[in-house]
Amino acid sequence: MFTSTILVFFFFVLFCFGGGGAKLWFLQDKEKKKKESIFDLSKYIDKTIRVKFQGGREASGVLKGFDPLLNLVLDGTIEYMRDPDDQLKLTEDTRQLGLVVCRGTSVVLICPQDGMEAIPNPFIQQHDG
Repeated sequence: MFTSTILVFFFFVLFCFGGGGAKLWFLQDKEKKKKESIFDLSKYIDKTIRVKFQGGREASGVLKGFDPLLNLVLDGTIEYMRDPDDQLKLTEDTRQLGLVVCRGTSVVLICPQDGMEAIPNPFIQQHDG
């Protein structure tokens, strides 16, 4: 008898205060909206993209898939190697990685490979010689 009274009181409080009196807490999860990514990467499917990661690594590959957490699937991936003496400089050396799953939490930058070109640093004064 005592436990049924507590149970009735619990559901009364749940209906009055939890969910505005109309929804049960265990039904609210079903009604949550699906979270959407702020990036629309679907236009880059089957196109080559360049990705920069935390820690300075860079790679490019054909985007085959992604999810809202920015986990990426790249095919034909090439990693661009860094200079061992200066970790901020990329060398001409590359490494073939093939099919890769990139974890979204480590992705810093995503850009299309088409239209990328190296330009001189405008913040460094060039010596006329």
